[in-house]
Amino acid sequence: MAGVGMHPFGRHGELSTTEMGVTAVRAALTEAGVGRGGFQAAFCATAYGGVASGHKVLGALGMTGMPIVDVEAGCASGGAALMLAAGAIAAAQYDTVLVFGVEKMPKGIIRSSFFEPWQEEAGLAATPAYFALRAQRLMESSGVTKDHLAAVVVKNRRHGVHNDDAMFRSEVVAGDVLASRVVCEPLRLWMLCTPNEGAAAVVLRANGTGSSGAVRLAAAVLRSHVPGAVLSESTPLSGLVDDDVIPPTALAAQDAYEQAGVGPGDLDVVECQDTDAARELLSYEELALCAPGSSAELLESGATQLGGRLPVNPSGGLLSKGEPLGASALGQVVELVRQLRGQCGARQVPGARTALSHTVGRGANAGVVILTR
Repeated sequence: MAGVGMHPFGRHGELSTTEMGVTAVRAALTEAGVGRGGFQAAFCATAYGGVASGHKVLGALGMTGMPIVDVEAGCASGGAALMLAAGAIAAAQYDTVLVFGVEKMPKGIIRSSFFEPWQEEAGLAATPAYFALRAQRLMESSGVTKDHLAAVVVKNRRHGVHNDDAMFRSEVVAGDVLASRVVCEPLRLWMLCTPNEGAAAVVLRANGTGSSGAVRLAAAVLRSHVPGAVLSESTPLSGLVDDDVIPPTALAAQDAYEQAGVGPGDLDVVECQDTDAARELLSYEELALCAPGSSAELLESGATQLGGRLPVNPSGGLLSKGEPLGASALGQVVELVRQLRGQCGARQVPGARTALSHTVGRGANAGVVILTR
């Protein structure tokens, strides 16, 4: 990982995705010491950016001419783009590749063309109602309570105070989280992340051409859902109640651990999907950070806080940063590169050497990235 760059996540008025992308890309290229002609391909992650979003960013920089590929996999778009870039380098097709994500989300509930209009009208889409049903199921199977959901928000917002790239940078208390407006039981407004705007970029260079002690990409995996589960990310509320259907996150995590030659016990820091507070707790189980049914216990132990055994979302997560879909996964990767370099200041995880990022996107695409130093 030769260079990383960010445009802060938030609401940026009339600033375009191209302008935000230029900021992130320029920062990553500068850090990597790469100029015009210094990379052979580019992959741009976006879901709402429109036609040729990547070309527009690089065109604004006068850096076109190479292959520029736009990649869409919902929230996992950045992970998918990184996987394609890593595969091209591993195949010796290129030695330096630029990967970036840009997004300017509409305000309000995220809508997706993945779902047919009748599905949205019937509630069979990725809405807060679906997130709430998933949370209710987790509460039944793992002993999670509303207090645990509030505790996730409190933890992540505390972490986000020290992140200059986050949208929300103030601490909250559990009572205020629980008193925020009910969206759909058990989820309160503050338990849901905010769709927003931003950009993130990384420069990926072939192994052996970076500096000694550089952060390395050990695994980049994308997996899709296996049909059948009633709470599948792809067709929510359409299927069977079947706990034997392995979720895409677990599939991606298994592949990533094998590819990287590490296990959950080797991780020092994690950035995981917290679209809502229950999604983070479910991620603990699907990523094998704890045994099935014990996510509440892991949270209660303090292990996932800064200073704990395995800090989760030291950036503040999506609950602090907000979520611009195309930039979401790469924003996690930028955070983890900085964590492994020891550059995160007050939110630094001491001695971190192995890190994992995780996103889940529409169409039930789950991305898992593992970085090592």
